[in-house]
Amino acid sequence: MGSASLIVLMIAAIAFSGIAILLSKVVLKASTNKQKGEPYECGIPTTGKTWVQLNVGYYLFALIFLVFDVELVFLYPWAVVAKGMGWIALIEIVIFFFILFMGFLYAHKKGALKWI
Repeated sequence: MGSASLIVLMIAAIAFSGIAILLSKVVLKASTNKQKGEPYECGIPTTGKTWVQLNVGYYLFALIFLVFDVELVFLYPWAVVAKGMGWIALIEIVIFFFILFMGFLYAHKKGALKWI
């Protein structure tokens, strides 16, 4: 596995995505329907101003959830090999939980976990 396989993989990825885009342009006809440009909200026609700014706190809350969710995914591989590693695995997971808990405390202190 050298740099040649990476180059082949990149060429294959570009070729497959390019072929898919070109095939969709050739096979499907373009539709110029007025409703395609309108925002869709659960089938209910929009009324009034459609540009509404949301509070950035919602995005922060979602991002923090994703960060903690992805970190917790690492618990499964640890649980699989923990018995074979002994005390080292326990010390490592305690350090991991400490770092995770410090991140939680930091987010809580900054007010990122308050639902506005």
